[in-house]
Amino acid sequence: MISWLPAVLGLASLVAWLYLLLLRGRFWALALAPAPAGAPSTARITVVIPARDEAAGIGPAVTSLLSQNHAGPVRIVLVDDHSTDGTAEIARRAAEAIGAPDRLTILQARDLPPGWTGKLWAVSEGLAHAKSIPSDFLLLTDADIVHGPANLATLSGRAEIEQRDLVSLMVKLRCRSPAERAFIPAFIFFFFMLYPPRWIADPASRMAGAAGGCMLVRPAALDRIGGIAAIRGALIDDCALAAAVKKSGGRIRLDVTEDAHSIRDYAGWREIWAMVARTAFTQLHYSTLMLAGTVLGLAVTYLAPPLLAIFATGPARWLGLAAWLAMATAFWPTVRFYRLHLGWALALPAIAAFYAAATIGSAVNYWRGKGGQWKGRAQAIRSTNPSS
Repeated sequence: MISWLPAVLGLASLVAWLYLLLLRGRFWALALAPAPAGAPSTARITVVIPARDEAAGIGPAVTSLLSQNHAGPVRIVLVDDHSTDGTAEIARRAAEAIGAPDRLTILQARDLPPGWTGKLWAVSEGLAHAKSIPSDFLLLTDADIVHGPANLATLSGRAEIEQRDLVSLMVKLRCRSPAERAFIPAFIFFFFMLYPPRWIADPASRMAGAAGGCMLVRPAALDRIGGIAAIRGALIDDCALAAAVKKSGGRIRLDVTEDAHSIRDYAGWREIWAMVARTAFTQLHYSTLMLAGTVLGLAVTYLAPPLLAIFATGPARWLGLAAWLAMATAFWPTVRFYRLHLGWALALPAIAAFYAAATIGSAVNYWRGKGGQWKGRAQAIRSTNPSS
């Protein structure tokens, strides 16, 4: 090996991590947003939940939404997307159990038309019905999300006080199984690295992003972009929606929260691999060149530091060690948010290797004509640019 190459790799890695720590909008800080000041919101909120075989989570999700400490009316439109596990009946029983069956409407989604992803078609069906319900805001949420009692009041209050058209929360994902502890915190870390919340909230920045598990949007903002049909083929639908709203002149915001959490169970690494592989190549716009650049960048940024720290000598070793410590420093707030041991922060290089492999797997699936698989359905495939 050329004698100076290890030192150059170490320097490149360290510069990359100094940029991420200092100049990437402090995405790594994972700061919880303060509760909005002012009088409690009385906004009328209609919740739209697309659900396909969600028996495991739909009961707690519906119960949490119908039990909100919110001063305004809250109604739910659940769109059952051809479930075979009794999702709709479980939701109905949950609403009846807390004495609120009249605030839950259950629709059966029609057959999926060409050009639509399954989830967005179900959302579209729900939004069409929601037009008949007077609403100040629409909450688009997933069937596995349990919302804290004050979640809707906080979201609507923030949207009203800050005059936001879309406010979104990255809910706390389940982190119990060994696979979840290993890979879920990094998923959040990488997401915010791609979509720094400070840049998203800045009207002067083109950056746009949202988390599909919890998005509160004004009906007028949806109308302004042409409705959900404007993004009907997007696999990364949450960021596509945020991009469309911001491009139309809307103000958006994305935060992390502990007041809402997902109860979806990722028992093993294969489930997490599938979650990543479903959209990773979409994020790269199906470009083989971008895939190669991404893998190379991951190798230099994540893998080189520990390899240099362990096997190199002289300046290269110290540069690798400094980059590794900077990496762990950036990852530590996310590890702490999930109440994991400090050692997980040092393990980010190995975790990043898993994500790099899943990204390659995503490309392979696409090349084999199996991209976008979700819940037994091959989704429509279309590239979107969330940051444009």
